Amino acid sequence: MKHQQIVVISGVRRCGKSTLLRQFATRYDQYYYINFDDERLINFTVDNFSELMLCFRKQHESNTIFIDEVQNVDKWERFVRRIQDEGYKIYLTGSNARLLSSELGTHLTGRYSKIELFPFSFSEYLAFYQVNYDRMTTATEANILTHFDNYLSMGGFPEYLKYADKEFLARTYEDILHRDIISRKQFRDVKSFLQLSHYLFSCFTRDLSYNALAKTLGINSSMTVKNYIQALQESYLVFELYKYDYSLKKQLTHSKKTYVVDNGMRNTVAFSFSEDRGYLLENLVYLSLRRQGESLYVFKDRRECDFLIERQGRITEAIQVCYEITDTNRVRELQGLAQAMDKLNCPRGRMLTYNQQAIDWPDRESLDVDIVIQPVWRWLLSKDRA
Repeated sequence: MKHQQIVVISGVRRCGKSTLLRQFATRYDQYYYINFDDERLINFTVDNFSELMLCFRKQHESNTIFIDEVQNVDKWERFVRRIQDEGYKIYLTGSNARLLSSELGTHLTGRYSKIELFPFSFSEYLAFYQVNYDRMTTATEANILTHFDNYLSMGGFPEYLKYADKEFLARTYEDILHRDIISRKQFRDVKSFLQLSHYLFSCFTRDLSYNALAKTLGINSSMTVKNYIQALQESYLVFELYKYDYSLKKQLTHSKKTYVVDNGMRNTVAFSFSEDRGYLLENLVYLSLRRQGESLYVFKDRRECDFLIERQGRITEAIQVCYEITDTNRVRELQGLAQAMDKLNCPRGRMLTYNQQAIDWPDRESLDVDIVIQPVWRWLLSKDRA
């Protein structure tokens, strides 16, 4: 609020962008507001902005304007740049990452700051339910773990948490697919696109290649699959994670892992099984790291490590997610983490579990690395993740 840059709030539909706008607006005595998701403005064009500003000024004087779902108006960035030059403080929201980034980069370089919004984090979820965890007693831990079980399956969409209506999540998912993607992209084979989206939500956190997806779903071209996934990413429904490699070409051509924007939405639109809890846990960790703006990769060699955090060109932390470490999987999970740390000279390793923080580890010394074992819920609530 202290600078004159344009504030851009982007994120998936119904995650709270308009609410955040209203929270900013309470700090101003006078302001202008318009929401381009209103069906009455469906024929609004960039030429109508001058008329809009005239209507605003007839009501009252202000130099602050809030614009919701700005991507629905073609060439909006030209108007925004002009009124910023006239001295207006501007707040924007948008639900399409590519539209915003391309227009911001082309016409508004150096003029904006961006906030990427997601459904509630676990700390925000606990705040919503007024759970205080300043003093961590045994009773507090038990209460938090109960809430964490719910958060793991329900996700963090505010309206769903408020009303517990699964139809809300289904409607939001369908609105994004049909209103934000299909109507804009004009895909000819709508059925294949919808099948791909459902498949990605069902098989989230798994390794997937464009060629394999095309073959599995009967889509003619791997390029079509790539375009479909790109559209899902632009609308914040799906995220791709690339293998870490010094060769950019190998990063792009190797199979990717996919994650989804919310566990609750995933469980609503896809078949869910008890063994999915490990995948849900991994998806939560990805979303937390993404929410923090981390640059992320997956490590794949003889073993696999779920997440590598890259900062300023070097890997600073390796994270492995395992719902429960057992005698059966201990060697595989720990060696995957240790191999990533050793090969990439990574100083920190972390094993995140459902609720384990100490395990029987007879072969620890053979790994020759320092690994912290921690429950995911504790990690989520730690100060650096709040």
